[in-house]
Amino acid sequence: MLRVQGALEAHWAAWFDGLTLTIVADGTTTLADPLVDQAALHGVLRKIRDLGLTLLSVERRGEPVSDGTAT
Repeated sequence: MLRVQGALEAHWAAWFDGLTLTIVADGTTTLADPLVDQAALHGVLRKIRDLGLTLLSVERRGEPVSDGTAT
């Protein structure tokens, strides 16, 4: 889940590849739903930057996907 400063209207969801946008009472917006990989995350971060939004937080939710290799 990503949180940005400001209220993004629902029509921006299409630009953010269908992420669920939720306006929070404190005036921030969360962008949620699983991102398929790091490239997708970087794409969303680039869009946040391009809009001039302030990124407040990034939170991983759920279990990480394992590719079977040891880390």
